[in-house]
Amino acid sequence: MTRTPFVLVLALSTGCASRQPQPSPPPAREWATTLYRDHPLVGRIWDVAAGRFVDEGALRAAVVPARFVLLGERHDHPDHHRLQAELVRARTASGQHPALAFEMLDVTQQPAVDAALKAHPEDAEGLARAVDWASSGWPAFRLYEPVFSAGLQAHLPIVAANLPRAQVRALVMKGPEALPSELRSRLGLDAPVPEAEAQAVREELDRSHCGQLPREMLEPMALAQRARDAMMADRLLETVPADGAVLITGNGHIREDRGVPAHLERRAKDAPVLSVALLEVSPEALEPRDYAAIAGASTLPYDYVWFTPAMPEDDPCKALRERSPKQ
Repeated sequence: MTRTPFVLVLALSTGCASRQPQPSPPPAREWATTLYRDHPLVGRIWDVAAGRFVDEGALRAAVVPARFVLLGERHDHPDHHRLQAELVRARTASGQHPALAFEMLDVTQQPAVDAALKAHPEDAEGLARAVDWASSGWPAFRLYEPVFSAGLQAHLPIVAANLPRAQVRALVMKGPEALPSELRSRLGLDAPVPEAEAQAVREELDRSHCGQLPREMLEPMALAQRARDAMMADRLLETVPADGAVLITGNGHIREDRGVPAHLERRAKDAPVLSVALLEVSPEALEPRDYAAIAGASTLPYDYVWFTPAMPEDDPCKALRERSPKQ
């Protein structure tokens, strides 16, 4: 994958990596979330390839030359969506008119999106009603409204990027044959997956399901995740204007080792791609490199990481353990 030309890659020795440079304080910012707000990484931006902290202006400049900008998130985190909106505006302020693509919208909703925008081009809430966001299962639309508004105010094309849930369920139950052969081939689902990658995905799925997912379901679930990443890459490649696209999606989907960037690399090797993860800080992780282990990787699998305060949450595994104990 071609890294955006803005980035200067610095070679770091192993010894230097253990003593990462200390950043200058980030600018004052009003955060909607409060957990670990005094963490030393909050508000800081880490350039992974360069191995150094950069300021917000450097990140805004970096999103301009990339054909595809992939913005990660925790779906229910309000600060992540506010920062995404800022980066969308940084792209449009340069005079570009990229598409704005969403994991939260599936391809069957594209006609409803187009009709809503044709009738009311800047009405974000009208768009939400048109796709019945309230019944979608995604977090409240008010969290995503800043991102949609940033796009609609600039009159960006809105792209529904995800596989429909019915197709995802069919993939889990029936395998790749659940998809039409032409689509299956285009998404690369017939190609073998390196065993190290397949094992890493299975382990990630097992962790994310709190160890309660039956082992025989790990491979079908991995296939479904791969198909969703491939579909989002496909939509970026097939539906975007000359100025490229910005994708709004979960942090797991913008991993360069196996997410949407890997599928873009397979199909458009020289297209500049920039992935920006928005990560909550952890009190046990005080340096950027500590978050690679949290992601289950040896190095951070993104181009940039923007650290934010965290949101409190209940034990995500409690309900799963009580409802479906692993056999």
